[in-house]
This record gives sequence, structure tokens and C-alpha cells, in this order.
Amino acid sequence: MQTEIRSSQPDQHPALFSVWQQCVDAKQHFFQHQHILKIRELLTVHHYFEHMQLFHLELNQKIIGFIGIAYRKIEMLYVHPQYAGLGFGSMLLKYALKLGVQEVDVFESNVKEFRFYQKHGFQLSARSKWDTQGYPCPTLHLRFHAHT
Repeated sequence: MQTEIRSSQPDQHPALFSVWQQCVDAKQHFFQHQHILKIRELLTVHHYFEHMQLFHLELNQKIIGFIGIAYRKIEMLYVHPQYAGLGFGSMLLKYALKLGVQEVDVFESNVKEFRFYQKHGFQLSARSKWDTQGYPCPTLHLRFHAHT
């Protein structure tokens, strides 16, 4: 099993979109339908991927996950559901931390994701009633604190 994290290029965006779509389909209970449509529009029509640093994880030369970073904040971290829970998300997160990532937002209802980031040194810094797209979805804002 050979894994490698690489900087993503525009011609790989369709593969990243496919991973995102598979993850959303598997986690629909966290998203309102119009929320999914808005994110899909941002990705496809407004070329949201072009506004982030993107890094993908390849397993045997197949893209199975990716992380999107804007400034020092994780905007997206997705691992194909077939590979979830096998440490690939942690690999991507550790890579991002080496790049200086400091922040991430998670839906309050997604306790599993919140605990994932806590395990890696993120702590709650604030809570909002709305997500970053303006939807009424309680969101937790987390900051990285290095383990001492």
C-alpha cells in the first residue's frame, strides 16, 4: 500500500469533486439539501477549488482524499467513505499542520469530526449559530494548540 500527498493541479479537480460528492452522499444527515446545492455551485460554477491550496492523498496512484487550505484555515478535508477511519484523514491533517494551519470550523452536530480535531490538538475557540455560508447551522470554530 503506497500513499503519497501531492499538491493538486486543476486537471485533478474533477477527482477531488468526486471524493467530495461521495462524502456528502454518505453524510447527508449533516447537510440541508439547499446547503449541498450551494456548495456544489461554489465548487463547479464559482471554481472554489481555485481559491485554496489543495493537497490530495493518493493510495496506489488513486486519489482517495484531499484537504483545502485558505490562509491558515482548513476549508475542506474529505476522505472517500470507502477509506474512512483508516488514518488517511489524520495523514492529511498532519500534513496541513506542518504547513502552519491554525483553524477549522465543524458543524456542532458532527461530534465525530469535532473529536477528530480535538485528538489532533484543536480546541474550541468560539461557536456560531450560522455557518460560513449563512445557513442556520450551529458551527464550532476550532484553533490549533500544539501539545506541550
